[in-house]
Amino acid sequence: HLRETTELFWALQDVNLAVDPHEAFALIGPNGAGKTTLFRVIAGIFQPTAGSVQIRGRIAPLLGLGAGFHPQLTGRENIYLSAALFGLTTPEIRALEGAIVEFSELGHFIDVPIKNYSAGMHLRLGFSIAVQLQPDVFLLDEVLAVGDEHFRKKCLRRLEQERLAGRTFVVVTHSLDIVEQTCDRAALLVNGRVVAVG
Repeated sequence: HLRETTELFWALQDVNLAVDPHEAFALIGPNGAGKTTLFRVIAGIFQPTAGSVQIRGRIAPLLGLGAGFHPQLTGRENIYLSAALFGLTTPEIRALEGAIVEFSELGHFIDVPIKNYSAGMHLRLGFSIAVQLQPDVFLLDEVLAVGDEHFRKKCLRRLEQERLAGRTFVVVTHSLDIVEQTCDRAALLVNGRVVAVG
Protein backbone atom coordinates (compact mmCIF):
# COMPACT_ATOMS: atom_id res chain seq x y z
CA HIS A 1 0.00 0.00 0.00
CA LEU A 2 3.01 2.24 -0.07
CA ARG A 3 3.15 4.51 -3.06
CA GLU A 4 6.37 5.71 -4.55
CA THR A 5 6.61 9.39 -5.20
CA THR A 6 8.90 10.87 -7.77
CA GLU A 7 10.33 14.33 -7.78
CA LEU A 8 11.99 16.10 -10.67
CA PHE A 9 15.47 17.21 -9.67
CA TRP A 10 17.46 19.61 -11.80
CA ALA A 11 21.15 19.09 -11.08
CA LEU A 12 21.97 22.26 -13.05
CA GLN A 13 19.87 25.28 -13.96
CA ASP A 14 20.61 28.38 -16.00
CA VAL A 15 24.36 27.74 -16.13
CA ASN A 16 26.06 30.12 -18.55
CA LEU A 17 29.85 30.11 -18.49
CA ALA A 18 32.65 30.86 -20.91
CA VAL A 19 36.23 29.72 -20.43
CA ASP A 20 38.81 31.64 -22.40
CA PRO A 21 41.52 29.86 -24.41
CA HIS A 22 44.69 29.28 -22.37
CA GLU A 23 42.80 29.86 -19.10
CA ALA A 24 42.73 27.71 -15.99
CA PHE A 25 39.16 27.82 -14.73
CA ALA A 26 37.90 26.19 -11.51
CA LEU A 27 34.45 24.92 -10.59
CA ILE A 28 34.03 25.10 -6.82
CA GLY A 29 31.18 24.68 -4.37
CA PRO A 30 29.79 22.39 -1.69
CA ASN A 31 28.99 18.71 -2.22
CA GLY A 32 25.88 18.28 -4.34
CA ALA A 33 26.25 21.71 -5.97
CA GLY A 34 26.41 20.26 -9.50
CA LYS A 35 30.15 20.56 -10.17
CA THR A 36 30.72 17.00 -11.33
CA THR A 37 27.47 16.96 -13.31
CA LEU A 38 28.55 20.13 -15.14
CA PHE A 39 31.96 18.58 -15.70
CA ARG A 40 30.37 15.48 -17.22
CA VAL A 41 28.17 17.61 -19.48
CA ILE A 42 31.27 19.48 -20.69
CA ALA A 43 33.07 16.15 -21.24
CA GLY A 44 30.16 14.84 -23.31
CA ILE A 45 29.33 12.03 -20.90
CA PHE A 46 25.91 13.53 -20.06
CA GLN A 47 23.75 15.29 -22.62
CA PRO A 48 22.13 18.47 -21.35
CA THR A 49 18.34 18.46 -21.18
CA ALA A 50 18.41 21.99 -22.54
CA GLY A 51 21.13 24.26 -23.81
CA SER A 52 24.45 23.36 -25.37
CA VAL A 53 28.18 23.11 -24.81
CA GLN A 54 30.72 24.31 -27.34
CA ILE A 55 34.31 23.11 -27.16
CA ARG A 56 37.06 24.19 -29.50
CA GLY A 57 39.76 21.56 -29.86
CA ARG A 58 40.40 18.13 -28.41
CA ILE A 59 39.57 17.51 -24.75
CA ALA A 60 41.10 15.11 -22.24
CA PRO A 61 38.72 14.45 -19.34
CA LEU A 62 40.25 13.09 -16.14
CA LEU A 63 37.12 12.45 -14.21
CA GLY A 64 37.67 10.05 -11.45
CA LEU A 65 40.04 7.26 -10.99
CA GLY A 66 39.90 4.45 -13.47
CA ALA A 67 37.12 5.99 -15.52
CA GLY A 68 37.44 4.58 -19.01
CA PHE A 69 39.89 1.88 -17.95
CA HIS A 70 39.13 -1.79 -18.40
CA PRO A 71 39.88 -3.52 -15.07
CA GLN A 72 40.91 -6.84 -16.63
CA LEU A 73 43.51 -5.24 -18.91
CA THR A 74 47.00 -4.30 -17.83
CA GLY A 75 48.13 -0.71 -17.48
CA ARG A 76 49.99 -0.99 -20.80
CA GLU A 77 46.90 -2.39 -22.56
CA ASN A 78 44.81 0.42 -21.10
CA ILE A 79 47.26 2.95 -22.54
CA TYR A 80 46.42 1.63 -26.00
CA LEU A 81 42.69 1.49 -25.28
CA SER A 82 42.51 5.03 -23.84
CA ALA A 83 44.65 6.61 -26.54
CA ALA A 84 42.66 4.84 -29.27
CA LEU A 85 39.49 6.38 -27.84
CA PHE A 86 41.14 9.78 -28.38
CA GLY A 87 41.59 8.85 -32.05
CA LEU A 88 45.28 7.98 -32.06
CA THR A 89 46.55 5.24 -34.34
CA THR A 90 48.59 2.28 -33.08
CA PRO A 91 51.89 3.72 -34.40
CA GLU A 92 51.10 7.07 -32.70
CA ILE A 93 50.34 5.32 -29.42
CA ARG A 94 53.49 3.22 -29.70
CA ALA A 95 55.52 6.43 -30.09
CA LEU A 96 54.01 7.83 -26.84
CA GLU A 97 54.01 4.61 -24.81
CA GLY A 98 57.53 5.00 -23.36
CA ALA A 99 56.90 8.58 -22.20
CA ILE A 100 53.59 7.56 -20.60
CA VAL A 101 55.15 4.65 -18.73
CA GLU A 102 58.11 6.77 -17.62
CA PHE A 103 55.97 9.64 -16.33
CA SER A 104 53.64 7.27 -14.46
CA GLU A 105 56.54 5.73 -12.50
CA LEU A 106 54.57 2.46 -12.34
CA GLY A 107 57.58 0.30 -13.18
CA HIS A 108 56.71 -3.39 -13.58
CA PHE A 109 53.12 -2.67 -12.43
CA ILE A 110 52.45 -1.34 -15.93
CA ASP A 111 52.00 -5.00 -16.96
CA VAL A 112 49.64 -5.86 -14.08
CA PRO A 113 45.83 -5.79 -14.54
CA ILE A 114 44.60 -2.45 -13.22
CA LYS A 115 41.93 -4.12 -11.10
CA ASN A 116 44.89 -4.62 -8.74
CA TYR A 117 45.90 -0.94 -8.77
CA SER A 118 45.53 1.39 -5.83
CA ALA A 119 43.75 4.74 -6.25
CA GLY A 120 47.13 6.45 -6.54
CA MET A 121 48.23 4.07 -9.29
CA HIS A 122 45.03 4.77 -11.26
CA LEU A 123 45.80 8.48 -10.96
CA ARG A 124 49.37 7.98 -12.17
CA LEU A 125 48.25 6.07 -15.24
CA GLY A 126 45.30 8.31 -16.15
CA PHE A 127 47.23 11.53 -15.69
CA SER A 128 50.25 10.21 -17.60
CA ILE A 129 48.10 9.25 -20.58
CA ALA A 130 46.25 12.58 -20.63
CA VAL A 131 49.33 14.81 -20.55
CA GLN A 132 51.10 12.87 -23.30
CA LEU A 133 48.08 13.23 -25.60
CA GLN A 134 48.54 17.03 -25.45
CA PRO A 135 44.87 17.98 -25.72
CA ASP A 136 43.70 21.55 -26.21
CA VAL A 137 41.50 21.36 -23.10
CA PHE A 138 42.15 19.43 -19.88
CA LEU A 139 39.14 18.56 -17.69
CA LEU A 140 40.34 17.65 -14.19
CA ASP A 141 37.82 16.39 -11.61
CA GLU A 142 39.49 16.05 -8.19
CA VAL A 143 42.21 13.98 -9.81
CA LEU A 144 44.96 15.36 -7.59
CA ALA A 145 43.09 14.53 -4.41
CA VAL A 146 44.77 11.12 -4.15
CA GLY A 147 48.27 9.83 -4.52
CA ASP A 148 51.50 10.68 -2.80
CA GLU A 149 52.89 14.17 -2.39
CA HIS A 150 55.83 13.53 -4.75
CA PHE A 151 53.57 12.62 -7.67
CA ARG A 152 51.08 15.41 -6.88
CA LYS A 153 53.88 17.98 -7.10
CA LYS A 154 55.12 16.38 -10.30
CA CYS A 155 51.60 16.66 -11.76
CA LEU A 156 51.28 20.32 -10.75
CA ARG A 157 54.65 21.10 -12.37
CA ARG A 158 53.55 19.35 -15.56
CA LEU A 159 50.21 21.17 -15.57
CA GLU A 160 52.06 24.48 -15.29
CA GLN A 161 54.20 23.49 -18.29
CA GLU A 162 51.03 22.65 -20.22
CA ARG A 163 49.54 26.03 -19.28
CA LEU A 164 52.65 27.79 -20.53
CA ALA A 165 52.25 25.80 -23.77
CA GLY A 166 48.78 27.34 -24.16
CA ARG A 167 46.48 24.55 -22.96
CA THR A 168 43.11 25.34 -21.37
CA PHE A 169 42.06 23.81 -18.04
CA VAL A 170 38.72 23.28 -16.32
CA VAL A 171 39.27 22.03 -12.76
CA VAL A 172 36.66 20.67 -10.34
CA THR A 173 38.04 20.75 -6.82
CA HIS A 174 37.34 21.34 -3.15
CA SER A 175 40.92 22.49 -2.62
CA LEU A 176 41.04 26.26 -2.55
CA ASP A 177 44.84 25.98 -2.36
CA ILE A 178 44.88 24.37 -5.81
CA VAL A 179 42.52 27.07 -7.10
CA GLU A 180 44.74 29.85 -5.74
CA GLN A 181 47.95 28.24 -7.00
CA THR A 182 46.85 27.17 -10.46
CA CYS A 183 43.66 28.91 -11.65
CA ASP A 184 42.92 32.28 -13.20
CA ARG A 185 39.20 32.35 -12.36
CA ALA A 186 36.60 30.25 -10.59
CA ALA A 187 32.85 29.75 -10.67
CA LEU A 188 31.00 29.02 -7.44
CA LEU A 189 28.09 26.61 -7.87
CA VAL A 190 25.41 26.27 -5.21
CA ASN A 191 22.32 24.08 -5.72
CA GLY A 192 23.00 23.73 -9.42
CA ARG A 193 23.32 27.44 -10.12
CA VAL A 194 26.31 29.67 -10.71
CA VAL A 195 26.20 32.24 -7.91
CA ALA A 196 29.55 33.93 -8.55
CA VAL A 197 32.35 34.05 -11.12
CA GLY A 198 35.61 35.84 -10.51
